Amino acid sequence: MEINTKERILQEALILFAQNGYMATSMNDIAKKLDITKPALYKHYKSKQEIFDSIVERMNQMDQQRAEKYQMPEGTFQKMAESYNRTPLEKIKIFSEVQFRHWTEEDFSCNFRKMLTLEQYRNEEMNQLYQNYLATGPIQYMTELFAEMLKEKGKEDNPKQVALDFYGPIFLLISMYDDAKQEKELLQLLKEHIEQFAKKLG
Repeated sequence: MEINTKERILQEALILFAQNGYMATSMNDIAKKLDITKPALYKHYKSKQEIFDSIVERMNQMDQQRAEKYQMPEGTFQKMAESYNRTPLEKIKIFSEVQFRHWTEEDFSCNFRKMLTLEQYRNEEMNQLYQNYLATGPIQYMTELFAEMLKEKGKEDNPKQVALDFYGPIFLLISMYDDAKQEKELLQLLKEHIEQFAKKLG
């Protein structure tokens, strides 16, 4: 399916941001990559910041669509925890695998992750996005979720430690993916980790 110009600009700009960094990429670089003039580029996006904002908006849309597609619980953490306790383990496994593939195999989100990884030490906004998407954000979310799940099960485990135990290996496997030629092995390790963690949690 042929993509429109605005979509092509987003995709190609993000590739440049992932390769060279957002700060080092100019509108001129983007126009050259697309083989169009700068005035033609400005007809679609007024600035590099507008392109970046559209990329972030797209990421948020993709997150929402994934959650809806795989029917993952939404709402308050208490309601979500109750739903997760009733959600078959297989569904949680599948969604975790989908999340892993999202950050490693899907071009758009994979390049977004690479861009944030490059820029996190050079730009405060990028660092905040990196934390929100890949580090403190997932940990905070899972800590609150596990706190409710543990309460439901009558367990006294530290929910933040449980969140770290669950997400730490996933984060590491995502980080290993870019430098590995063993995608199938990493995916298998992910599945085994989730299964072992579920058994441990009971």
